[in-house]
This record gives sequence, structure tokens and C-alpha cells, in this order.
Amino acid sequence: MTGRPSTSPSGRRPRSGARNRGAAARGATFDVDALLADPGTQIIVCCGSGGVGKTTTSAALALRAAEQGRNVCVLTIDPARRLAQAMGLSELDNTPRPVEDVDTSAGGSLDAMMLDMKRTFDEVVEAHASPEKARQVLANPFYIALSSSFAGTQEYMAMEKLGQLHAESVADRRRWDLIVVDTPPSRSALDFLDAPERLSSLLDGRFIKLLLAPAKGPARLLSAGFGVVTSALNKVLGAQVLTDVQTFVAAFDTLFGGFRQRAEATYALLQAGGNAFVVVAAPEPDAMREAAYFTERLAGESMPLAGLVVNRVHESTPEGLTAADAESGARRLRRTDDPAAEATAELLDVHAERARVSARESALRRTFAAAHPGVGSVAVAALSSDVHDLDGLRRIGDLLTGR
Repeated sequence: MTGRPSTSPSGRRPRSGARNRGAAARGATFDVDALLADPGTQIIVCCGSGGVGKTTTSAALALRAAEQGRNVCVLTIDPARRLAQAMGLSELDNTPRPVEDVDTSAGGSLDAMMLDMKRTFDEVVEAHASPEKARQVLANPFYIALSSSFAGTQEYMAMEKLGQLHAESVADRRRWDLIVVDTPPSRSALDFLDAPERLSSLLDGRFIKLLLAPAKGPARLLSAGFGVVTSALNKVLGAQVLTDVQTFVAAFDTLFGGFRQRAEATYALLQAGGNAFVVVAAPEPDAMREAAYFTERLAGESMPLAGLVVNRVHESTPEGLTAADAESGARRLRRTDDPAAEATAELLDVHAERARVSARESALRRTFAAAHPGVGSVAVAALSSDVHDLDGLRRIGDLLTGR
């Protein structure tokens, strides 16, 4: 799939509110509030490698937008279920549920849901197949394995669910005018964009076509050559497994065209105006490299990048006492006989370590900025404890906007 030519350095189509993000693109801080307040922003996709705080960032953005007057649905794909806890919900499932205790004085609202990968796959089959065909697919052991655990299925179903939510929001803008997506906690941030193509390759590959041939072709296709292949596969996979796969492919074939069309439509939707990607990273070498790679991929695919969020940043130490000074002072104190000296030396050690960490993080952020001067960024300071309620999410929202 090829991307549309971008009309700006970030790929975003000009619209109201673009001036502030343009300033961010020239190297200023990523203006999160401008992004959320812009009524033209309809979808925000938070992406990045696993463990960098995408779920918390997504929830904080969604809550802040809702309390500023937007009607928001946040879709998370988080097996730890931290989002449900933070939002005071007993559970999240495949159905959007209203979040209580949100300040609705500005007229906004917030719904939240957690992707159920298999249930979403089942719903697609049920919606696009006859009852008999759906029963065949849903009961097939190969389908059950594919829909529950095949690599990439979670990412593909996230795209599928996003397409469904967007269709609902278009049908009724009073329900949602902003969808925030927390992408799956994959090893690679690129999995979200690559999943439709990988699933397409699986279902459209030569092996699948070979298995499908006797089910959809004339009797002459049941040749001696195919018999030899089938015999070999029986030995490798086992007769029952091969039968399950062939039965699944035959039943699923009529659905595949719809899967491909919807994947392409959702992919095109993400390239269009009204959508924004927020890359989330931690100030660590691997996470920043992944963020840089994803930033470049977004540009190559003409996907609209809003900015970079760097989570868990350690604030710089006060000027005047460097790490080297602190270490030198700690060594001198330990050479004295003063009982209080050891405690002071330990404090200096903590200061020195904090200064070194802050310096490393600053260097990583400067390297990213130098390589991607058109990407605005915002740093979110590391908190002393995990976020576990709405107030914690509001605090993150404040930090995202530099407050």
C-alpha cells in the first residue's frame, strides 16, 4: 500500500489549529493542548515500543480532552489492565463504557474499552458471513488458534476495531468526536502498521492457495501432484491438522476480501487529515532508537505525526554541583572521622548518579532532535509512584502540557 503525498513536513493536512503544531515542528515544544482542542483532530494514535508508557499517555490524553469538552473514546490494548484501574472501572472489555467522575462541565464525556482480540475477530466473522459459514469458521480449531494467538492478530484486530469505532463516530458525532488509540505492547512499534500486511500475506500466500485449491477448484485440480504434496503435509502436520486447516481456509475464503478491503480503508484513514500519531518513548537508547525509526516510517508512509512524548525523564540537577564534584566531595568526606560524614557522602553519591542519568537522557533527546528537527517533543518527568487513579492521569496531563 502506498501513502498519499504529504502536504506538510509532518504529513498533516493544514486545518484549524495547525499553526501551533507548525511551531512545534520547527523545534518548539509539542503543543499537546492545541492538538486536543483542535476539532479537526478525530483520531490520535499513541505508538512506541513496549514498556514506554503508551497506555498511561493514551489515558491521560483522553481524560484531558474529555475535560476540555471533547466526546472521547479511548481504546487500549493492555494485558495488565492498568487503564481500567486508573479510570475507576471494575473491568474493561470489547464494549465502550462510560468513565465516571470525569469533569463534564465543559460538555465532554469519556468512554473507555479494552480490545478483546478474539471477540473482535468473532464479531467480524459473524457480521460478514452467513450463519452457517460463521458457525463453520468459529468452531474450526485452526481458526481458534489463529484468532487467539497468531503473531500480528492483536495488531490487526486493533486496526479492525479502530475502523469500527470511527464508523460509529461518523454516524453519530454526538457520541464521540475523538478516538484515542493505545497501540499493542509489541516488541516493535512498527507491528501496528505492519500487521494488516502480515495477515494478508498469510491468508494470500502460496501455501494457503495450495490448501484452498481442492476446495474451490474443479476436480481436475485433485491431481497426482497435489496428492503427493498432501501426503507430505500429512506426515509433517498430521492428517487432522491438515484437514482443519483446509476446512478453515475453504470457509474463510469468502471473508478474506472484506478483511483486505477494511484493512486498506483503515490504513488510508490513518493517512488522512483529522488524524495524528503521537510517538511515545522513554529516555533509553533502545526506546529512542525505536522512536526514531518509527518517526521515519511515519514520514515514509505519509502518516501525520503530531509529536514525541518522552516519559519518565529525570529532571536535571541544580547547577553548581556537577557529578564529578559530588563524587570528589563524597570521597573526601569518607576519609574523615566525622560520624555524620557517611550520611552526607551517601547524599552526594545519589546526587552524582542523578546528574549522570540526567546527562545521559539529555544527550539522547538532543541526538533525536538533531536527527529529526521537524518533530516537536515534550518531556514528562518521572513520578515517584505509579498512576492508579484519575488524579494521577490528570497530573500526567498537566506534565504533557508543561504545567
